[in-house]
Amino acid sequence: QTKLIRVISGKILDVALDIRPDSKTFGEHFAVELSENNFLQLLIPRGFAHGYCVLSESAIITYKCDNYYDPKSEGGVIYNDPDLAIDWGLTNNEITLSEKDKIHPHLKDLVQS
Repeated sequence: QTKLIRVISGKILDVALDIRPDSKTFGEHFAVELSENNFLQLLIPRGFAHGYCVLSESAIITYKCDNYYDPKSEGGVIYNDPDLAIDWGLTNNEITLSEKDKIHPHLKDLVQS
């Protein structure tokens, strides 16, 4: 689904990753800092994975989506995939992951399945 992301409290690093297998930009990502102070928003198109890292003590994020949430469509790519080399702005020791996010595959494994 397409999502419009905005931070209303705090600060995050927001990342969009092209996971469309036939795309010229497959595997490329874009990262931007969103905060309550900069008023930026990020549009995540269909076919892109989306992840973020909270850079402040806490953050409140709003999503506007073009479709209803469908847990069967949920998936992800591991945040520290070496092929993607995403700089999250934090060390591995500073990052706290949900149990769900810890088990995501590498992008190359996702494409092969």
